Amino acid sequence: MEKTYDIIIVGGGPVGLFAAFYAGLRNTKVLLLEALTDLGGQVQTLYPDKKIWDVAGLPGASGRELIDRLKKQLAKFPVDVQTEAKVTDIVRVGDTWQIAINDGQTSVTGRSVILATGKGAFEPRRLQIDNEAELEGHGLSYFAPDLSLYQNQEVAVLGGGDSAVDLAEQLDSIAKRTYLIHRRDQFRALEQAVLALEKTKVIKKTPKKVKSAQKTADGRLELALQHVKDKNQQEELVVDNLLVQYGFLTKGQSDTGWQVDLDWDSAGIVVTDQMKTKQPALFAIGDASSYPNHVDLIATGFGQAPAAVNAAIAAIDPERGGPGHSSSMNL
Repeated sequence: MEKTYDIIIVGGGPVGLFAAFYAGLRNTKVLLLEALTDLGGQVQTLYPDKKIWDVAGLPGASGRELIDRLKKQLAKFPVDVQTEAKVTDIVRVGDTWQIAINDGQTSVTGRSVILATGKGAFEPRRLQIDNEAELEGHGLSYFAPDLSLYQNQEVAVLGGGDSAVDLAEQLDSIAKRTYLIHRRDQFRALEQAVLALEKTKVIKKTPKKVKSAQKTADGRLELALQHVKDKNQQEELVVDNLLVQYGFLTKGQSDTGWQVDLDWDSAGIVVTDQMKTKQPALFAIGDASSYPNHVDLIATGFGQAPAAVNAAIAAIDPERGGPGHSSSMNL
């Protein structure tokens, strides 16, 4: 007989991991579904070595460290986990939700569902040069999953936001020489990140952009930099690697193809109090959710997760009392 879960959580990023843990803390039958081969979401896939500052009690923890801690926390309770499980449809059947996985190869049933899917499928904003595809993987990259690969190399980071500034600051103690190229004089990263950057040996190239890039005879990259305000000002820069950190484009949740009836706006799934969607026993948290003045931070999602779990329990079992404080539980 197919198992019916009390709560199915879709999305195994930081917010989904914490929601699954909290649901286990409430002693519910929980299933966590993740489309990728490993848990951790964008944090694990895109910037595992990036420092994260918006999680209380873990200032400056790397993405990898945060995910490792969340996995260990999750293991405390018997939560079922399925990876490589892409949700391809969600349908309300009676008083349960039927979730199709991998185009209907399998399906699972839940009495409630919490969507922690972030902004949807993502891909990097690409460097707009003619031979971009030819250079990708051959000196040009959009991801930096292992910074040790850049030991004693000359590396250029392209971008001016948090990811670019943090990456350049981290590479300063690893690479032989680090350049940070940005089309504006001012960086858009958090103030403390910019202050940390100023204490490094990172060479800043501003306001400049990469006009072209070519492979050299010895396999390095020759970058043609152009001054944004004065196109007559140009220079050449030769590096071993170019890391483009322009951010990511998301497919958007409204393109999922799910049959479920939801309200969408440009920011995600519209929710009300307790992260409720317009459908019964269906909730959205983290970057997947949308309401006025929503702030897309991991910390925000961590706060939303218990609210959604408690509301899910109340939706499926109205007689069940609210949660006690974890400090009073015999764990």
